[in-house]
Amino acid sequence: MKTILHATDFSENAIVALKYAAELSIKTKSNLFVVHVFNVSTLSSGLNDTYLLPFKETLKHKNAKLKEFCETHLENQLDAVQLKTEAIENNNVVSGIISKADELFATFIVTGMQGKSAIKTLLMGSTTKQLIEKAPCPVLAIPINATLNKLETIVYATDFEEEDISTIFRLSNIAKAYNATIKIVHISSKKDTDGHQEMEWFKELLKQKVTYKNLEFDLIFSDDTYAILKLYLDEVKPDLVAMLEREKKDLLKKIFHRDMVKRMESESAIPLISYNEINY
Repeated sequence: MKTILHATDFSENAIVALKYAAELSIKTKSNLFVVHVFNVSTLSSGLNDTYLLPFKETLKHKNAKLKEFCETHLENQLDAVQLKTEAIENNNVVSGIISKADELFATFIVTGMQGKSAIKTLLMGSTTKQLIEKAPCPVLAIPINATLNKLETIVYATDFEEEDISTIFRLSNIAKAYNATIKIVHISSKKDTDGHQEMEWFKELLKQKVTYKNLEFDLIFSDDTYAILKLYLDEVKPDLVAMLEREKKDLLKKIFHRDMVKRMESESAIPLISYNEINY
């Protein structure tokens, strides 16, 4: 059975991400595995007597707190979700999450876009950015005001590359659970005279490899990719945005696209799922 991995730091944003992950796991018939990664060496004994306990007792306390956190905030979802929890000691949060994702063969990782622990900043923007670059599976970043009452429209930004095909195929597995429309958008330079021809080529290639039919295509000409994409999202108002972290471009394009993914993660109020090309 598929497994969704959610990493929490017990913050307010983490509550939103937990509920989102639970709804998604129920709808896609996936297990939900919730982890909390902590570092014993950073725990301050002055904050709580718990941190004066031996490691085994600290681990026991963390596991109990994690279980209570999930039970408290999942409420009505608890009976429907296949839930497992685990507190993990690791001196690096990202490494701890990735190790568990590898172990579980996780379908994807769900995190909050920003989060702060009273002890140490854990699942903040930089952690999500590192996960996008290093995780063995897609990373779904949830903003603090997100809800999963519906998932009707997904936007995927394409560069008309073959790597986009496998990404859209995987994205369609989420879309199928909700019968959502995937709007595939390409932003082409105003100087590019082959945009329409490339779009038709891409459509035909996609039809050969992706059976999901609820697809729509938009081609926009602009020299400011990020700005026009933001305007497009404001108009379409999608419930989820998907992007591909690319590795095979020339250096300048690679840096630009990576920066755009990070800016989307940092600034968007829409959940963002990022696929990494190196995993496919």
